[in-house]
Amino acid sequence: MRFESSKDLEREKKAIETFVRIFSGSYKKLDPNDIDYRVYDSKGEHISYVEVKGRIRNYSDAYPLPVAARKLVKLADKRLHPVILWACNDGIVYAKVKDLNGKILWSGRKPRENSYHDQELMVYFDKSDKFKYVPYV
Repeated sequence: MRFESSKDLEREKKAIETFVRIFSGSYKKLDPNDIDYRVYDSKGEHISYVEVKGRIRNYSDAYPLPVAARKLVKLADKRLHPVILWACNDGIVYAKVKDLNGKILWSGRKPRENSYHDQELMVYFDKSDKFKYVPYV
């Protein structure tokens, strides 16, 4: 069952648009059961895959950054410069998957009816120089 609201999808779109604006690129939304986006450079060349996670906090309170381990594995399996991106209230935080070093815990959110992934293996990342922050304009 999908729990993404229209507000969640708007946050995700704002985040990916902010990301590709950095290098005048573009993006394509992928299937709901796939990674979120295929990303292209300014010449239209496929350069990366990006997974966007909502982080309903300001950047100053965003750490540790959480992501489901299964999402990281799925993203890393794409092999072409996978990037994980968190959409905060005031900007985006992103990093290349190969540069990450985090802590793995069984964790998540309070379980909801009909949800299979509220409690699962999660990875948490502390602040490091591998993360880049871009404020929304």
